[in-house]
Amino acid sequence: MKTLLVALLLVLAALSLNVRVAVAQSGPSLLVSPTWLAEHLHDSNLVLLHVGDRDEFRQAHIPGAQYISLNDISVPDMSQPHDMSAGHLMLELPPIEKLTSAFESRGISSNSRIVVYFGEDEVSQATRVIWTLAYYGLGDRTSLLDGGLGAWHRAGQPVTSENTTPARGKLIPHLHPEFFADAAWVSAHLHQSGISLIDARGPQSYSGDGHVPGAQNVPIEVLVGMNGELKDSASLTGIFGNADVKSGDQVVSYCYIGQRATLVWFVARLLGHPARMYDGSWQDWSSRADLPVQK
Repeated sequence: MKTLLVALLLVLAALSLNVRVAVAQSGPSLLVSPTWLAEHLHDSNLVLLHVGDRDEFRQAHIPGAQYISLNDISVPDMSQPHDMSAGHLMLELPPIEKLTSAFESRGISSNSRIVVYFGEDEVSQATRVIWTLAYYGLGDRTSLLDGGLGAWHRAGQPVTSENTTPARGKLIPHLHPEFFADAAWVSAHLHQSGISLIDARGPQSYSGDGHVPGAQNVPIEVLVGMNGELKDSASLTGIFGNADVKSGDQVVSYCYIGQRATLVWFVARLLGHPARMYDGSWQDWSSRADLPVQK
């Protein structure tokens, strides 16, 4: 009888985890497989965004994909020298008009189903695009292709070098500031119960350069498997648990400039946590003499 009760409790715990993930993915799933994408590749409302090196995109991409870079959705242009004294960080949200133009020119409208994937670069470039889409108001229509272009190749799916120009979309922004944090927000919520602050930088930077007080270190490399696919939900939950993230906590992530941290934000949402990403990240925090640093 006791053994049966323990087994029942384990089943209920697993069901609870699945329910939490299902709640986080209400509407379109946050994560899609190559099989799903192949089945929906010709849907009339599908917009597929390729993130990574432009030359790589020209050589081979998923049919119908549109190229987008972080330069298209940030200010200033990351490819150009930037001047901190001018008040700009390396990677920041641009004016909404720039986002509207970038998204509409790639065929995105309010009824679009958007899938973002990465090429040979790391997944956090894709999740930065997804975070930006979510902030703009399209998060409930946007997914990540798990494993990116590599997973598409391994599934035996076709690629092309042909570039198509889509009909321009039509968008009205509906901003979601609950996905965004700045230095003032983070500073005001330090050590607050129910908020888990996660530093997504490498452990040497976290320990050597210091970190925001109270932040736990979760380098994004531990969230991803050998093939660039996200680890399973049980593993991800365990990683968050080791970083003192409790059920129901709001996860607030930061990194060097606001790219890597978007993967922590994405995983937090995948697991059912409310989540924010500190856009200025360590570049912003460490440049301010009035903000504390813990070593």
